[in-house]
Amino acid sequence: MRLGVPLHTDSDDPAAIARAYADNGYSAAVCPKVTLDEPERIQAIREAFARADVMLAEVGVWNNMLDPDPERRAANIAVNLDRLAVAEEVGVRCCVNIAGTFHPTKWAAPHPHNLSEEAFEQTVQNVRYIIDMVQPKRAYYCIEAMPNVIPDSVESYVRLLDAIDRPMFGVHLDPVNIITSPDRYFHNAALLRECFARLGHRIVSCHAKDILLRDGAVVHLDEVRPGLGTLDYAVFLKELARLPGDIPLIIEHLPQDEYPIARDYILGVATQLGLSFCTPRGAK
Repeated sequence: MRLGVPLHTDSDDPAAIARAYADNGYSAAVCPKVTLDEPERIQAIREAFARADVMLAEVGVWNNMLDPDPERRAANIAVNLDRLAVAEEVGVRCCVNIAGTFHPTKWAAPHPHNLSEEAFEQTVQNVRYIIDMVQPKRAYYCIEAMPNVIPDSVESYVRLLDAIDRPMFGVHLDPVNIITSPDRYFHNAALLRECFARLGHRIVSCHAKDILLRDGAVVHLDEVRPGLGTLDYAVFLKELARLPGDIPLIIEHLPQDEYPIARDYILGVATQLGLSFCTPRGAK
């Protein structure tokens, strides 16, 4: 297993960025910004992170591939083509996005048609098109599960994998995103086991967060720092450790000063279980 974060650094130099990850004890990273027309920077990133033994885990896209405006939708899909091509050139494990939303102005907002058959079929077409156009050999393309877009459950993820039917379509697992009810919340250990039992052979990367159910008249679930919620990290890490190869676990959505706290919590759980994460070369 490899643990990482989206680390902010003062330098734009690939060697300095890679060293910052290693010095902070991270063996996985979010790919630094780079474009296809920067071949020297691509090579520098690849070599710097290899020297530090820090895995380049993901290139994020984070745009709306179901935008109801045809021109915006086409432009957004073009960005996915570009980012997957970058991931392939640099040697990043995966390029990840969400399926998208029919909301007219917000890229990830709820909409009554987001879980429809139309959304499912369009997502299948989009992903097939992206993979078939780029034809990656080492970088997987992934759609992350979300609470209000496809896939929103283990079942819908399995269905999407079967329908897309491309070996370079992988699973980017963020279990917090599919904890959308008190039942899933209180039985998240069973949900985690189901995720790995049914999706484990296709998981290429994971996100680390936590979740907390607030007291109130209606269901209110908050994303919180790992260790402050009820996600069963013991089960999460046990299941993750069973997967072959070095699977990256990227902590996200925190202020920079809270990442070390989350890191230490996750490493502490791993230690209690007798598990370990890869240590980057020359880490302090």
